[in-house]
Order: sequence, then structure tokens, then C-alpha cells
Amino acid sequence: MKKLTIVVPAFNEEEMLPISMNKLLEIEDRLIKDELITSDSDVMVVNDGSKDKTWEVITKLHKENSRIKGIKFSRNFGHQNALIAGLDIAIKETDMIVTIDADLQDDPEAIIEMVKKANEGTDIVYAVRNNRDTDSWFKKNTAGAFYKFLNLLGVKLVDNHADFRLMTKRAVETLLSYKERNLFLRGLVPLLGYKTDKIYYKRGTREAGETKYPLKKMLSFAWEGLTSFSIAPVRLISIFGILASLVGVFMLIYTVITKLMGDTSQGWSSLMISIWMLGGLQMLSLGVIGEYIGKITLEVKNRPRYIIEEILK
Repeated sequence: MKKLTIVVPAFNEEEMLPISMNKLLEIEDRLIKDELITSDSDVMVVNDGSKDKTWEVITKLHKENSRIKGIKFSRNFGHQNALIAGLDIAIKETDMIVTIDADLQDDPEAIIEMVKKANEGTDIVYAVRNNRDTDSWFKKNTAGAFYKFLNLLGVKLVDNHADFRLMTKRAVETLLSYKERNLFLRGLVPLLGYKTDKIYYKRGTREAGETKYPLKKMLSFAWEGLTSFSIAPVRLISIFGILASLVGVFMLIYTVITKLMGDTSQGWSSLMISIWMLGGLQMLSLGVIGEYIGKITLEVKNRPRYIIEEILK
């Protein structure tokens, strides 16, 4: 039998954690009873710089049940870094890891099937949503477009899969060998190879607390995924540049013909439109290029992904 650790990133989840810990431990108990995992299997919660009493709740739960472990960041480092920290610490003493968000909107019952597949020799098991009934119309359609767009640009994502997955020890150790600071785990994990499988589940609703992924954060996350795995935006700028040059040639011919015809008073509107369009295109291009330069700057500084203030083992 193998030891299982469930890694749970948490940001301002004081209301939800008691509920989620009870559920996750109950699932582990069933797996232990069925002799699918070892009796020392545990849950590790990563407190990502929460402003509420999340760490106090984790500490209390740890005292009540030593199978609940805790990692406290010195400040907020983000969801992806919280996952990496949990993987980095847990893999030293476990055989396989499941990552799941604290809100348990991803059905924790799916963990049972994931463990069974891992015991059969699968290294990575993706949990994939089979519906988006709980999403708004906007989120449902933008999420679908996001997956299709990134796949079109060459970023190989698993459709309708977030960060709910199981990974074996060797898969996690390989993932941790990727040292970039601009993390987008949904794109990194499929690069590992190894034997993979999928299970499907129905996404539920949050029982307590509020969502930690408003529209602004979702858009930021999507942009992070795009710029971390594709240079398509930079290539797109080159295409715009070529098109702008062709338009410039056309405008040059148009200007010469107008001059020869003696009708030089025309063209003011087209000139102003061209200036504004080209100016906007240049600003957009500089912004995209600046984004990539900023990411390069962060990478070469080689700063730590996270800083741990305290660990409960």
C-alpha cells in the first residue's frame, strides 16, 4: 500500500476548512479501511497569507487530529505557489498526492477512483468536470473559449480540468524539477508525459465562505497561462506589423495618386484614423513585449517562489 497526502491551498477559508477537513479525512478513512492507502495518510493545508483566522483554524484542527498538517506562508504568494509548496514539502514523506481546493466544489468523492487508478500504475490522474451547470453563462462560455484558444496556440491543456489531480511520487518530483517562477500548472503537468488517465465528476457549490476567484483574478490567471506557455502574442505583433506595412504602402500609393490629381485637401479623416490606429497598435505591442520582458526579469532574479513562516507536522 502507498501513503496518500491531500494538499489543500487555502486563502481566507476559516469558514470552509472545518467542513472540508472532515470530508477529506472521512474519504481517507474509507480508503484506509479498504486497504487502498496506508493508515498514516494525511491532509496538508497551505495557508496562502490569509487575512482571516484560517491559520488559527488549521492549528486547532491539527491539535485535534495530527493527520492534518499545515504550512503557513509569510505572505500571500498565490494559488499556484501554494500548490507547489504543498507538493514540495509533502513528497518527501508520501507516495502520491492529490491537490484539491478548500471549497470542495470539486467532488472529493472522485479521490477514491483516482487512488484506484494510481494503484493500477497510472502516474497522473486528471479530474475533469462533466458539466458547468453551476457556472454563470459568462463564465461557462469564456472558460470554453479559453481552453480552445490556448490549445490553438499550442498550449496542451486538459479541457475542463483545473488543479484537481493525483500525481505519483515520480511525477511530482519531475514537476518540481521545472524551476520557472511564472507558474501555470495546468500547462506544466501535461508536459511531463508518464501514464495518464481521466475521471469525470460533477462540480458542486460552495457550502461556506465566498469564492476566491472573481472575474479580475480569472482574467489575470488566463493571461498568465497564455504568456507563460506561448509566444503567440509576440508573433501576432509581427503579423500586425506586416499588415500595417501593407496598409502604409496602400496609403502611399493613394497619396501619390491624390497629389497627381491635384486633390490634396482630401484624406484628413483617413490620416487621423491611421495615426490613431497605428498609435494604439504600437502601444499594445509595447505592452505585450513589456509583459514578456517583465517575466524574464522575474526569472533571472531567481527569487524564491514562496517563504514558509511555520510548518505543522
